[in-house]
Amino acid sequence: MTFTSIIIPTHNGLHLLNECVESIRKYTQVPYEIVIVDNGSNDGTLDYCLQENMIFVSLATNTGFASACNKGIAAASGDDLLLLHNDVIVSDGWLKNLTKALHSDEQVGIVGPIANVASRQQQVKRRRYSYMSQFHRLSGQYNRSNRSKWKYTNSVDGFCFLFKREVMDKVGSFDERFSPGYYEDDDYCLRARVHGYKILVCGDVLVHHEGGATFHHCFPNGIDEIKVRNQHVFMDKWYIDPHKLS
Repeated sequence: MTFTSIIIPTHNGLHLLNECVESIRKYTQVPYEIVIVDNGSNDGTLDYCLQENMIFVSLATNTGFASACNKGIAAASGDDLLLLHNDVIVSDGWLKNLTKALHSDEQVGIVGPIANVASRQQQVKRRRYSYMSQFHRLSGQYNRSNRSKWKYTNSVDGFCFLFKREVMDKVGSFDERFSPGYYEDDDYCLRARVHGYKILVCGDVLVHHEGGATFHHCFPNGIDEIKVRNQHVFMDKWYIDPHKLS
């Protein structure tokens, strides 16, 4: 059975991180480790991680998502690597189903779930719950392993991004030119596809994603400028608009 490293970058999001970790511990039935990468928080994240006895990478400043992911990967020991935003709540059977899809074919390199806040094929049609108790009841209907609900796609979002270590060995680390964030996941998926890997959206895994919680906290005046900048970084690198990958 494969062992998964769950890598969670965070910045002054202790209230989110606590709920995220609790959900992992409650709803994960397969072997895993949690690696927290703290981007210079001052809200008690350090004390929390030490108390919870998790693998912990402490950075002096907020270096951005891609950089945090790379440092978390360097500290991880898993056969599979999973990048998880701190504003995600997972549900029963989530990792078991994702792992099954990831290892269903040697050509599959990256998989992602569906969620209430996502893009492309990962977006559920509408949010059908108002409380977490309702979410978990709904996820019980979705999270029944079913390969007919797997769909090939060009890219999956970085909020819950599971990939094989062999992909990282061949593709390399995340491109830190996209810091502080946006489009580093599209870039990585395209690089994986260039190496011959396929990508799956798993319709049999529903997670809750608050969506941009850390980013909106760090950039209260808006993130549109960052999105536009990194869109141009992507286009300069690949000569294609990332929006045309969907």
